[in-house]
Amino acid sequence: MTHTGKTYWRSLEQLADTPRFREWLHREFPENASEMLSSSSRRTLLKLMAASIGLAGLTACRRPVEKILPVAKGVEDYIPGNPLFYSTALSFGGLTTGLLVETHEGRPTKVEGNPNHPASLGAASAFTQASILGLYDPDRAREVRQNGQKSSWQDFATFAQTQFGGDGAGLRFLSAQVTSPSLEAVKAHALQRFPNAGWIEYEPLARDEAMAGAALAFGQPVHTHYNFEKADVVLSLDSDFLGLDSTNIAATRAFSRRRKISRPEEEMNRLYVAESQYSITGAVADHRLRMRVSELRQFSVDLAIELKISGDNLRLLPRPGDGRQKWLASVARDLARHRGHSLVVVGPRQPASVHALAHLINQSLGNAGETVTYTAATWQPQAAALRELTGEMSAGRVSTLVILGGNPVYNAPADLQFEANLKKVRTVVRLGLDIDETTAASTWQLPEAHYMEAWGDVRSSDGTCTVQQPLTQPLYGGKTAAEVVAMISGYKDQRAYDIVRNYWLARWTGEKDANKTWRKALHDGVIAGTQSALVKPTADAKRIAAATAPAQAVGLEAAFYADASMYDGRFANNGWMQEAPDPMTKVTWDNAALLSPATARALQIETGDILALELAGRKITIPALIQPGHADQSISLTLGYGRKKCGRIGRGVGHDVYPLRASDGLHFVTGVNVKKTGARYKFSLTQDHHSMEGRPIVREATLEEFRKEPAFAEKQGPETHLFSLYKEQDYSQGNQWGMAIDLNACIGCNACLVACQAENNIPIVGKEQVGKGREMHWIRLDRYFEGAEEDPKVVYQPMACQQCENAPCESVCPVAATSHSPEGLNDMAYNRCVGTRYCANNCPYKVRRFNFLEWNKDLEESQKLVFNPDVSVRVRGVMEKCNYCVQRIQETKIKAKTDGHRAIRDGEIVTACQQTCPAEAITFGNINDPNSKVAKLKQQERNYGVLAELNVRPRTTYLAKVRNPNPELA
Repeated sequence: MTHTGKTYWRSLEQLADTPRFREWLHREFPENASEMLSSSSRRTLLKLMAASIGLAGLTACRRPVEKILPVAKGVEDYIPGNPLFYSTALSFGGLTTGLLVETHEGRPTKVEGNPNHPASLGAASAFTQASILGLYDPDRAREVRQNGQKSSWQDFATFAQTQFGGDGAGLRFLSAQVTSPSLEAVKAHALQRFPNAGWIEYEPLARDEAMAGAALAFGQPVHTHYNFEKADVVLSLDSDFLGLDSTNIAATRAFSRRRKISRPEEEMNRLYVAESQYSITGAVADHRLRMRVSELRQFSVDLAIELKISGDNLRLLPRPGDGRQKWLASVARDLARHRGHSLVVVGPRQPASVHALAHLINQSLGNAGETVTYTAATWQPQAAALRELTGEMSAGRVSTLVILGGNPVYNAPADLQFEANLKKVRTVVRLGLDIDETTAASTWQLPEAHYMEAWGDVRSSDGTCTVQQPLTQPLYGGKTAAEVVAMISGYKDQRAYDIVRNYWLARWTGEKDANKTWRKALHDGVIAGTQSALVKPTADAKRIAAATAPAQAVGLEAAFYADASMYDGRFANNGWMQEAPDPMTKVTWDNAALLSPATARALQIETGDILALELAGRKITIPALIQPGHADQSISLTLGYGRKKCGRIGRGVGHDVYPLRASDGLHFVTGVNVKKTGARYKFSLTQDHHSMEGRPIVREATLEEFRKEPAFAEKQGPETHLFSLYKEQDYSQGNQWGMAIDLNACIGCNACLVACQAENNIPIVGKEQVGKGREMHWIRLDRYFEGAEEDPKVVYQPMACQQCENAPCESVCPVAATSHSPEGLNDMAYNRCVGTRYCANNCPYKVRRFNFLEWNKDLEESQKLVFNPDVSVRVRGVMEKCNYCVQRIQETKIKAKTDGHRAIRDGEIVTACQQTCPAEAITFGNINDPNSKVAKLKQQERNYGVLAELNVRPRTTYLAKVRNPNPELA
């Protein structure tokens, strides 16, 4: 039948009679396949076509054969299009986070924190949010290769049967830090099977000094757990515990809960920070003291003396007269006044003696067992073990090296010359997720399964274990480390599923229904009863004093830090992380040598000058960036850039600083020589100014000022007499959505920015376009400095579309592409937008983003799988912005309607930024419901709207920041 020039077929039988179909069938099937078109075989044809469609559906669903258990009920009645959530976990760098992963028809699309897991409590970091992009990375290792030639897992299995035999002489395993109980079991079997073999674990950002400090203080290694929610006073010694120095993101949630106050009479904690580089923890501090990393050891000794700890033992150490005595004395008195409710935290860059002193101080202040607890740990120094391994490689005592994950060719200490020594090993087997520097130097290249493709288990630092469920079958046939070691050693189980499941079932043999326990562990994301028991060690003051030698800093210092986007380099090919601005510098797609204004003046250095740094014959070049608040005579360098071999996103981006890092100076070195090369470099920053230009954008006060004047936020704003030329819209009926952001809780960590990008299919645009101001992030994390550039304070403010009730963008759009909904949302009709950009010009908040180019044009098929199917993928020439995750609002409204037209419950709709925020700084809901959390927050005296004097009436408002300074240091 035809209609308006188009043909529609009533049935497949009618279609089969057409010449075009016969031609297609002849072309697509073997010769003589057209015989199936005889009238007697049409029924057979239809059966075959139906079967092929069914088989196509089965193969398209990439769920593993083994059963995984979703965090949902009634999967038998599953409705296509509705997402399912599965619990799993991510472990990297020895850190573990419990997660919930959203899937659509077997395709993972979004990561959230698991509220049942003690290391996440429902929150997620920027790294965990971005990890899903790594699953669909088209540059991943895709096949088994031997000496660069394509091979197979079967070939490797055959090779393993002949290669790995005897007592394991000359055999070494090198892995990332093992946090998997089942892998530990396979590891134990392998070392029993090969008694002369060795197993080394190495992480470039290992917490060796912290573990060594605990062993020094207590005579045994322990894991240290801080309860920030109980602490009234916190002293951080070079510890970015709200950022990359924490063992889990739950620390941010616990600390931030003590910063939230709703009434002036409430108490809040106080934070002191002593550090070199300005961290996000330093930005939150009530008092910050800038000092070099190398000076913190003497400072910790001075603190112990000021607190009169350990008698004469520590008094034997010299005390510098550096003018910091007032700050030190005030901190000591404040800690002493809060015995049992204070906390001293030390960062991983500090030597073991500083960690040991902190344990002694916490014990002397009565904090042990209250704000700090301990669990037993096993530990082997990783840097020392890697040094020993490279020595064996150099001497020719290693014939076969199996590298499981990691990238030691890139990130091993430069003085070990790992790559050169690796060439002396006859056979190098490398299991890796990416084709990187280590892969290129290996004999066998084995593709590793992504954590969302693999069965596994992981243990957090407190002992809590989680079963890692696959969300999809391995896209490129990858295997886990446990499977590879099982294949090599002849372990009883060979599949990852069997390795993990049988390991845990063997531990539940005494239970009535072990299978039920297994299913519950899959559902909850936490294995009950696995948390480690607390231990109560005692610090030995004499041993600590004997090991605490004074340190003399010489010359310019260089300190090495994890990068907020790259971590140690493993996220180099992740575009979301490359484009996420550094929380402090706002640099994207790059790293820099950070130094203070005073040091820059002394060395005649300006931002953008390319520097040559040299120490003991090791050299790097890197551009300079002057950072307010940075310690003098110190340079901060972040790791993870300058990759020579990785995917197309990260190759050659930034500057490699690992060549300056040696095994005896993994965290900081002194005596660095700095010279200007004469060359210049241009950064791409998302915020290149530091001031609020005299406008009350971020409003803040001290706790004392808040108590004297609770309405300070309103009084800090300009006097306004608001009126409108237009008829007032009535928003008093129905659901009216709004948001409140507590600036006291926000730490500027980028988690909300990346979560929004994942949820709303926001593209990356690259360094060049960011440099032109064309970044596409719907959330901007503004960072402002206040005060003198040598020692300023820092404030953060998340800024997205404010959903103005009197939206200036709406009145200037010539095609009404942006308009207001009855529920108070500033909506965008993408297919109506013609790209005039009048709305962006008229927006006082500058939060609208324009698609200058077709960012998604050249994506590979695997990259498209990451898109959220509930959100449209925009094309070139349209304006876009935050919409309060309107797809989540609509989904909840539909659910409430199908439940009998019930009212939407408060907290039932959670935006992506709100859900992931570790600090719980964001609250969303119905402002027409007086009992909703957001309505109550908007009634607080700290609540204010940014640029409210323009009468745009923003639906997003802020709770003004309150600091709690020590009156002695005011």
